Amino acid sequence: MNTIERRDLIKGAAIGALAFTVGGVEVLLTPSEARAQNVPFRLLKANEAEAIEALGETLVPGARAAGVAHFIDQQLSVPAGEALLEARILNVRPPFANFYRAAIGTVDAVSTTLNDGRRFAQLDPAEQHEFAMRCARTSSRTGKARADRWSVWSCAAMRSTSSTEPSKAMTPSGSHTCRISPR
Repeated sequence: MNTIERRDLIKGAAIGALAFTVGGVEVLLTPSEARAQNVPFRLLKANEAEAIEALGETLVPGARAAGVAHFIDQQLSVPAGEALLEARILNVRPPFANFYRAAIGTVDAVSTTLNDGRRFAQLDPAEQHEFAMRCARTSSRTGKARADRWSVWSCAAMRSTSSTEPSKAMTPSGSHTCRISPR
């Protein structure tokens, strides 16, 4: 496999480019370019990428076109110490793929329970927004409304060790649990 020259790496870093493998050759692309060129995912399965794009778009409009799934996939494939993922900042233990798969699995399990068997990515945008708001609405620890984007991931990412119910989850630090109740 060809290596990327230092000068190309520095130029790519200035524009937010990452190393993606295309046709067996590493090239520098932004995540949005990788998405536009249909660069194959290294680690994510198609349904996982679809869920990440749908959740990303719900929380941050434009995330799909920006290549959120390609960014996460590329970052999951680098050594954990080099990853630029929120999971690393939250002190989630590597491999970070487990964190994302747990989040996706929980979101989809709760969605299928509450939405007539439909996974999160199968919901229309209004339903996805309502689902995210329901997840973010209450922290059982504080009882206060929370509607920030990370509370949704925190709510979904790590299942409580004391519960096997998909509608109960806790943050990576275990600081609170989130309960999503039916409509």
